[in-house]
Amino acid sequence: MKAINHLYYKQKLYLISFLALFFTGFLQAQQQLIEVSGIIKHTDTQKGIAGVQIQVENTQDTATTGQDGSFKLRTRVKIPFRIVVTKDGFAGQTTEILSPSNKISIDLNPQNTIINEVVVSASRVPEKIMKSPIAIEKIDIKTIRESPAATFYETLENVKGLQLLTSSLTLKVPNSRGFNSPNNFRFMQLVDGVDVQSATLGVPLGNAIGPTELDIQSMEITPGAASALYGMNAVNGLASLQTKDPFTSEGVSLYFRGGVNHVDNVNHKIASLGESAFRIAKVINKNFAVKINGSYFSGIDWISDNHTDQNPNSLITANPNFSLNNNPAEDLWNKYGDERNNRTTVKVNYNGKPTTFNVSRTGYYEKDLISPEVKNIKFDAGLYYRFGDQWRTSYVYRYGLLDGTFQRGNKIRLQNATVQNHKVELTGKELTFRAYMSIENTGDSYNLKPLADNLDLTNLSNTNWKNIFQSALQDRLNAGVNLNDAFILARQEADKNRVVPGTAAFEQLKNTIIGINNWDSANSGIAGAPATGGAKLDQRSRFYQGEITYDFSRFVKVFSLLAGADYRLYSITPDGNNFVDFGRPVAERNIPLADGTFGKNVIYQKYGAFAQLTKIFFNDKLKVNLTLRADRNPEFETKFNPRISLVYSPVNQHNFRISFQNGYRFPSLFEALSFVNNGNVRRVGGLSMANEGLGYLENSYTLASIDQFTSAVNKDVDGGLSQNQAALKNRNLLVAANLPKLQPEKVNSFEIGYKSALFNSKLVIDWDFYYNVYEGFLGQVEVAVPKNETIGSDNAVLAMLDRSKQDRYRVYTNSNSTYKSFGTSLGIRYNLVKNYNVNVNVSYNDLISTNTSDLFITAFNTPKWAVNLSVGNREIIKNIGFTVAARWQNSFLWESPLASGNIPAYYTIDAQATWRIPEIKANVKIGATNLLNRRYLQYAAGPEIGGLYYLAFTYDLKL
Repeated sequence: MKAINHLYYKQKLYLISFLALFFTGFLQAQQQLIEVSGIIKHTDTQKGIAGVQIQVENTQDTATTGQDGSFKLRTRVKIPFRIVVTKDGFAGQTTEILSPSNKISIDLNPQNTIINEVVVSASRVPEKIMKSPIAIEKIDIKTIRESPAATFYETLENVKGLQLLTSSLTLKVPNSRGFNSPNNFRFMQLVDGVDVQSATLGVPLGNAIGPTELDIQSMEITPGAASALYGMNAVNGLASLQTKDPFTSEGVSLYFRGGVNHVDNVNHKIASLGESAFRIAKVINKNFAVKINGSYFSGIDWISDNHTDQNPNSLITANPNFSLNNNPAEDLWNKYGDERNNRTTVKVNYNGKPTTFNVSRTGYYEKDLISPEVKNIKFDAGLYYRFGDQWRTSYVYRYGLLDGTFQRGNKIRLQNATVQNHKVELTGKELTFRAYMSIENTGDSYNLKPLADNLDLTNLSNTNWKNIFQSALQDRLNAGVNLNDAFILARQEADKNRVVPGTAAFEQLKNTIIGINNWDSANSGIAGAPATGGAKLDQRSRFYQGEITYDFSRFVKVFSLLAGADYRLYSITPDGNNFVDFGRPVAERNIPLADGTFGKNVIYQKYGAFAQLTKIFFNDKLKVNLTLRADRNPEFETKFNPRISLVYSPVNQHNFRISFQNGYRFPSLFEALSFVNNGNVRRVGGLSMANEGLGYLENSYTLASIDQFTSAVNKDVDGGLSQNQAALKNRNLLVAANLPKLQPEKVNSFEIGYKSALFNSKLVIDWDFYYNVYEGFLGQVEVAVPKNETIGSDNAVLAMLDRSKQDRYRVYTNSNSTYKSFGTSLGIRYNLVKNYNVNVNVSYNDLISTNTSDLFITAFNTPKWAVNLSVGNREIIKNIGFTVAARWQNSFLWESPLASGNIPAYYTIDAQATWRIPEIKANVKIGATNLLNRRYLQYAAGPEIGGLYYLAFTYDLKL
């Protein structure tokens, strides 16, 4: 609490400082305001060019041309002065202003400006993209407008070396260079420098709290490790989204998009979707500006209803000795309540001898547990003030509300989940200071696994259900029913009183369960548990970040020196179910205190600093970049992240680079501190404080070995041994887990690359190769702890036969193995005659070493080959352009704690046509993603994605 109070006063200080900066600026001496106006035209067509930036040299006084190319620029700089005129795709110009009385006219020449294109994310300072020390991609506003993607965020799907997983229409998650996951802890996303992750979920929720379609300016994507500059969570990549500046992009804009999906009526009837957005930006008396954005999206989500069985009858955890058309021990991808922890054994006399069968409880399909209706509401507002020629300060508030389906160890239905940001920022020529707070509330969200478990448990306890099933199965076999039909009839008997989807009783019970945060059930034998159990996901958190960078180059002079530091503190409100106060006794952590809380807030923090040295040699032909970062988390030792890179440019058109860096990823909140009861399997973080009093690190058997042990015991019991005799005979099959102390994940990354612009920049080639070595890889393993016994003893062995005599845990822990991966990608862009352009990129990723003895699955989860191809013309005829894009990837194995299996190869075709209507300052865009409606999967248990067809309208009005 002291840390929280201290932070509270620091926030007050930031606010006071921020207000002081504003009022100081207002009190500056006022000079006479000068207005310069004119028009910027295309050299060839002599038509006005929209979106050109005009800036008074060495100041922040700017203006942007309207649809007709006209502009008005106001400044207090004394005449004469010079203005700088720039726009992507055109050669820039500088013009001297001698008198404000005459309108000026400037012609711009079209040009591919890739050689001069600037990025910031690769080194945290502006630099030419051609000479970036690491692989980086930039998507500018022109590319976004010409993309056939339904939203600007989905243009990431076509970026070289990047994958974009679709969990919902409202939730898409990027990744690069392997080890993909819908809850990707290893990829960082920034919006105007702010980390937009949902703290307790541990990942950014796609673009749920990001920019609207009207406010996005550009996106910079760094595939591969970026932790030397950005710290934790950036070991697999970084996406930095930049919004429009209200000083240079002033006006009112409206956006409407309508569309349809599910056009084939396969798992849902044809459905509509819609999005509306507005943007207002206004400059007030030159130095003060405001910006407000809002958007609302609603639609019918993609449906997850794949019945792939990941416990087929051929496995020892099913019934491999019997030919069964209907697997009684099935575990389907998109069905919950039929998993391993819901599996039991029934013993009957079959064909004259005792026989043991594995049987799962029935469970419920995902499509019956969630509504497909989703929405996303976004709002942000900012106040911006600039003073002097270099300084600017701002306050920005950002809000996002999301519905969608999120997958980690289980499926989570996000319902009215919200994330809010408050940010204050001060920037100058050399200094950047930023402080922000993020507030998370999961709203009415719930977990599908405990929902399905408790729907079944409310009907019958596992023991009672097993006894009824076993008795009914024996009765049917005695009556001469064949084994397949006997299993079906036995299940019907055991399930005859459970609630059925589509009925009022089902909806009533479901709504009761998802409103209760305690996931235990009275029918599972836990004293004091709710009669129905619960499934609500009630997570509330805040995190606070402060960071500062300063460019010391003018003091050092012989080289460029950038340094910075940052601090982050997470504060999680314990809910007694997902996160708990570890200072309380184990038996009391899930019990509310007299004041209704579950104890003190859970605190998790880190702080770090970096220094970056850059030196240019041989007349700008060789650039050397050295970076060293130190990160500290009080739960772990200090970690150092170095990066060294060299860029050699014999001429401007040819650039070769090589780099080495390592990165550490501190465990996320959930990996470190979770304490979730999930279907009688507690999912726990790997920190020692979570293990105290439980013993899963040092006193447990692996579940994989228990499966082997149980199969051998059942076989010997069917052969005539007693259960205890069989257990002690096969005790050597049990493997002690001996889980290591949790440590940060580490990657060493080697990269080489080449980027060139040839034939007057008409042909751009970008190639890279990487080699990564991972140590201490983080994953989950399920273990069993014998109650009140020590592993190795006879009683501990016998406890593995009785679920009531053991506690099950799914633990986040480190791999003991080293994993190596490599990959390469090649991108080619060619500008043809008459505005035609072709873009193609190819990526290859592979895992070259695995260790099958590891306790958990590796989950590389990336296709070896992925290809993107697009052809377009921004103006094939007057004011009309088009783009067609195709994407293909080969089949690959997907592994995760929830579901594993093969993902088939697929290809899709996207297309769009745009009509610009300058007379009314509007754009109309018609397009389709997955135009041919060839349904495909991206990951096991994920949604099946079909075609989406849309019409979008954008209207811009200059204020």
